[in-house]
This record gives sequence, structure tokens and C-alpha cells, in this order.
Amino acid sequence: MPQDCLFCKIFAGEIPSKEVFRDPEMMAFEDIRPVAPVHVLVIPKEHVPSVAEVQSQHQALLYRMVELANRIAEERQISREGYRLVFNKGPQAGQSVYHLHLHLLGGRAMGWPPG
Repeated sequence: MPQDCLFCKIFAGEIPSKEVFRDPEMMAFEDIRPVAPVHVLVIPKEHVPSVAEVQSQHQALLYRMVELANRIAEERQISREGYRLVFNKGPQAGQSVYHLHLHLLGGRAMGWPPG
């Protein structure tokens, strides 16, 4: 775990969060600066700096992240109207924490193109 990684510290319980889900390998929590009524982050325990560093051995990890986001969307009752799943890579895309994370956004209409 990199000592300065915010999400590694959240996963380790060193920084509090509003947890939505946790198991030994993955967690989900409310975004501290939500941009939609539902804005949940899904992160793996494994420190992967960004989606650009995802490799073939991460297939199951990515599947679990999407599966968890879909399950939370069902629980939050936003599946019927729709929701957005987003991986950001780099500062121009809005990545501010360099630990792989998936945004689940929903509960309002989303514009296209984003940003």
C-alpha cells in the first residue's frame, strides 16, 4: 500500500468513510463530493493506480467492481431509469486519486457528452 494513497487508507480503515459495502477484497462508499443523488465509489483493496494499469490478471477484479456497482444501483432503485458507471484516467478526465475506482452515478438525468 502506498503510504500517501487516500483510497488505500480508506480501505485500511485509517480514514473514515460512509461505507456501502465491504469484503476482504473490495469496498464501496459514498463520494465525499457527490455530483448526483447517488454517487458511490467502488474500489479494490489492490492498489492499481488507474484504469490504464489494468492488466489481464485484473479481469475478475473489474468484473466484481461492475457487478457490485450494478447491485448497489438495484438497491438504490436507480436501475429502471438508468445510471452511469465511470472510470477516469488522469487529471483532464477528473482523476484526483490515483487508485483504481469506479463511479456509480444516478438518480438524475445525465447529459451527453459528459463534461
